[in-house]
Amino acid sequence: MAEVTATMVRELREITGLGMMECKKALVETGGDLKSAEDLLRIKSGAKANKAAGRVAAEGVIGAYLAADGKTAALVEVNCETDFVAKNSDFLEFASTLAQLVANDDPADVAALSALGLESGTVETRRQALVQKIGENLSIRRFHRLHTGAKLAQYLHGVKIGVLIEFEGEDEVGKDLAMHIAFARPQYMSRDQVSPDALARERDVLAARARESGKPANIAEKMVEGGMNKFLGEITLLGQAFVKDDKLTVEKMLAAKHAKLLSYKFFVAGEGIEKKASDFAAEVAAQAKAATS
Repeated sequence: MAEVTATMVRELREITGLGMMECKKALVETGGDLKSAEDLLRIKSGAKANKAAGRVAAEGVIGAYLAADGKTAALVEVNCETDFVAKNSDFLEFASTLAQLVANDDPADVAALSALGLESGTVETRRQALVQKIGENLSIRRFHRLHTGAKLAQYLHGVKIGVLIEFEGEDEVGKDLAMHIAFARPQYMSRDQVSPDALARERDVLAARARESGKPANIAEKMVEGGMNKFLGEITLLGQAFVKDDKLTVEKMLAAKHAKLLSYKFFVAGEGIEKKASDFAAEVAAQAKAATS
């Protein structure tokens, strides 16, 4: 059996939002398997799936650009080491400039973007100059470009969340939908895009929870189906309650407005990047020891 470490317990706690002792017990019961421990806690406590899926674990900003004709747009994520630098005007300008370059030049990847001309050099030489000026490592992580014959809408929530959608309909629908996505952060557009593995895992958890309830088989089956519908409504954009009118799903809102969503993309700065954890007390102690040695 794998050793259950404090790091494992902390990670499970961040995923489920449950107490340290509950998480430790679940890890012990499942032999240190994080995914199995998460499922066990969800069966026993009703905790939602992967609370930490949207956790931002590094610093950075989202640069955005929408062409004047409304047919081409781009999002770019640029990362830094501290939130302080994420507010630096030179850094913010760099991210916005990159978004415009992506929209206009359509580079194949980050390497191609880095090689594009900028000012008297390239994007990469400008990045290096900023590193020297600011004193922190800066990196271009990813970008997304859209060019369409339909309509585009873009929304930036501060500098941390950027949304880009391709749609048909009134301009107001595009704006409202982009803001909804920034708030709700859907994992999928529609039910048919959810992977079979994700569906099977959720159904297994719901079935186990229904069995533990002691309800008759026919009631337990309805509990599972109801739970699946709720799950799909939470993770799919079209199934989510519309943020401006929770009596409507996004799908029904679009139908009422005679609008159609073609595609969307959103970036959350730092999402999925684990920031190095530091033990401040240990660092102070180490520095004190070094100063006296």
